[in-house]
Amino acid sequence: MTPVLPDGPLIDEAVGRLVRPYTLSDGRTRATSHFTLVTMVRATGVQTQGAFGLEHAQVLALCERPVSVAEVAARMQVPAAVVKVLLSDLTEGGAVVASDAPPAPPGHDARPDRDLLEAVRDGLLKRL
Repeated sequence: MTPVLPDGPLIDEAVGRLVRPYTLSDGRTRATSHFTLVTMVRATGVQTQGAFGLEHAQVLALCERPVSVAEVAARMQVPAAVVKVLLSDLTEGGAVVASDAPPAPPGHDARPDRDLLEAVRDGLLKRL
């Protein structure tokens, strides 16, 4: 029998969350890999090494395209610290890769536009 993933967190409208956030990470509060809120993560498509739970599967589903750690936390409605622990597990298992830079669109020149930078500088100088 294949487990069915719920669409969202287990929440009862009258009492709130039915599962405390840190139980999702087995009580761990520190990630073994470095992530910031703006770190971009994406699934690699590689089968994970190790046994992961439902929460790991939810994180993987959200990482099908590049997404920030903050967005994963917001969509799962759990603290970012918990998401960082789950992402650390997935990174160590080879299922997720992380980057501190957002992906550049195809054909995009990585250098900033000089005219735009000069216009920003000129605008700032006028305000000072």
